[in-house]
Formats: sequence, C-alpha cells, structure tokens
Amino acid sequence: MSIIQQHTADTLSDAWRTINIDALDPDSPANFDVSSLHPPLAEITEPEARHLATQVRQLLRGGDAEGALRGCLDSPVYNGNDLAKEAHLATVIEVLQSIKASEMTPMLQRIYASPGGVEALDVLMKYLYKGMASNSGASSSSASPARTPTRMTPQPTGFSQIGSRSLASSDSTGAAMSVLLSWHEKVVDVAGLGCIGRVMTDFRRV
Repeated sequence: MSIIQQHTADTLSDAWRTINIDALDPDSPANFDVSSLHPPLAEITEPEARHLATQVRQLLRGGDAEGALRGCLDSPVYNGNDLAKEAHLATVIEVLQSIKASEMTPMLQRIYASPGGVEALDVLMKYLYKGMASNSGASSSSASPARTPTRMTPQPTGFSQIGSRSLASSDSTGAAMSVLLSWHEKVVDVAGLGCIGRVMTDFRRV
C-alpha cells in the first residue's frame, strides 16, 4: 500500500502545525501594529472646507496669493465626504487660476525650499490630477449627445441657446485644463519626477 493510500480523510483534516511559528519571526506582522502603517487622518467636514475657502479668498483679495496657495496645500481633505473634497478642490483651482504665469515658478521654488515644501508640492500634484480628471469627465459628458430631445430656441445670431451654452462650457473646461497642465509642468520642473511617483503610491487620496 502506498503512503498516499494510508492517509484517510481524518488524518488529512488534522492540524498539521501546532506551533505558531509566525510569532517567532521578527518580521512577521504579528509582532508589530499593522495599523501604524496607515495612521488615522483627521476628518474635515464640508463647513470646515468652505470656511477655509473663505479664509483663502481673503488672502487673495489682500494680494497674498502664495499664502492662499500654501493655506490650501497645508490643509488637504484626505478624510471627508465628497462634498468637502469637491469644495476644497474648487478652492485650489480658484487659487491656481488667480496666479500669473510669470509668478508660478518662483512661488513653487519658495514653497519647495520652505519646511514641508516637498509634501506641499506633492499635495498640489494630487489636486492637479484630481482637477484634470474632473474636467475630463465634465468635457466628455458635455460632448456626448443627449438621450432625450431638447427643444431649442433660435437666437438672433442664428445659434441656439443650447449650442451657446455648450460652447461656453467647453471653453471654460479647456481654459481650466490649460491652467492645470501649466501648473503640472512647473511642479515637475521644481520637484522632479519623483513627485509623480510619490503621488501615485500614496494611500492618501484627496
């Protein structure tokens, strides 16, 4: 009789290991708190995000665009609902659109050289990608034909109201995307390609 035939259903179901060898391995997850790899993140509510937006706009009106941008980057919404995240994204994009192209690189260099500057530009890169994804989704949805027929009112110019609205929306989306792409180029110039790698591998999402 072969050794395989000697094994019965009972012997195959018996516990073949009675010692927890994982506890003896210093590299085993049983010997350290795995949750420490993902520390808890402070939750930010929508009212808090909108309150921060008010403070940022006050800095913009006062001419402190760099302070406004730094305020956005120092308080990213990692742990919050979709409304809070969208509100903060809108605030970041508003700040980016208010900064002149000639001021972008010097401002990024000052932020990068300051304490916490690497993390700040990583946060900025996260919002750039999120903004690009949002604008891309908005442009694709506006470009897709409507499923239900819509009544269009002729205008004196010969264009319909719905046509003018879609053109305006497309122009606005294209302008926002152009701003985000310009910032993306400047951030890579200052922080290097490592910024993209850190953003892609970070478990924290804005």
